[in-house]
Amino acid sequence: MTLSATPLSATVRSILDAFDAARRASPRLPAIEIAQRLGISEGELQAARLGRDVVTLPLPPAELAGRLHTLGRVKALTRSSAAVLEQSGRYPVAGEASAGLLLDPGGLDLRLHLQRWHWACLIQDELPGADGTPARRHSLQVFDRHGRALHKAFSLAPELPDGWHALAAGADTRAPCFTGLSPAASRPLPEAPGLAHDWGRMRDVHQFFTLLRRHGLERHEANALMEGRFTHRLPAGMIEAALVRAAERRLPLMLFVASPGGVQIRSGTLPAPERRGGWLNLFGSDFTLHLKDDAIADAWVVRKPNRDGGVTSLEAFGADGELLLQLYARRREGEPERADWRWLLAELAGREVAA
Repeated sequence: MTLSATPLSATVRSILDAFDAARRASPRLPAIEIAQRLGISEGELQAARLGRDVVTLPLPPAELAGRLHTLGRVKALTRSSAAVLEQSGRYPVAGEASAGLLLDPGGLDLRLHLQRWHWACLIQDELPGADGTPARRHSLQVFDRHGRALHKAFSLAPELPDGWHALAAGADTRAPCFTGLSPAASRPLPEAPGLAHDWGRMRDVHQFFTLLRRHGLERHEANALMEGRFTHRLPAGMIEAALVRAAERRLPLMLFVASPGGVQIRSGTLPAPERRGGWLNLFGSDFTLHLKDDAIADAWVVRKPNRDGGVTSLEAFGADGELLLQLYARRREGEPERADWRWLLAELAGREVAA
């Protein structure tokens, strides 16, 4: 993929040397872990590889999102700081009203925040194949202005579809400009007069985002303010208990994992969770969820009114208030929420549930 013979700076050369050494020692070590060892962002790490095995896609985010469906079968990946959702499938065609709506319940179902997309690139990695011989892995990856990975797509096709070649034909080696990320300042729990009234008047779950903006709140702050009325705090370990019981009962759930640039949703029944390497994992036939559940600081049951009798989510947050993972019962628009989901949540909370 080399497109340029531009001399490398000492910084870039040191990053490349460290990257190559890490991959020689552990060929499948994720790029994010290499970047963390180097004290740089994942975007900075990949940008150092420009002209060698990385190229820039100079497309507006909406146009790029509109071309994802041309990539054939992929493994799509979105991560929060403690949850990684991987799904195999094909991207649906973007919605006519918004390029960020990739609607495919049960398949690759995404809500993309395209205003956060800063740099997109194509990457070629040499990895050991199943028989031990080197194999080339092709991916499309998107980063925000801080170098955080927002979404990734890894080709699963034996031969790259035309959509990949079309994107590569327009690629170049222009380098992105990243800025540092300052940690969000903590603050005392604010007051929000009228929050309960507005919450109770919701008729659509999507009105929740407007409610947060109106009251100047983060999601975890709104949950704390409504505790005992619309929300209920649970021990962090109840996330694992919920996944275990949902798997045992074949209860179809919707798993939401969000990065700053989008939300990826997996719908369906769950396999039994397995703990490996400090992570809680769901290994399905077409998806994998990795959850570092020791990073969960708070868990909440959250009830939102709607026209169909209300919906209830189970939400896991990190110590800094980041939403790590969100669970809903699978349902179609216009249908009431499943009673067995409400019973499961009531069991976790140790209380009775209204029928």
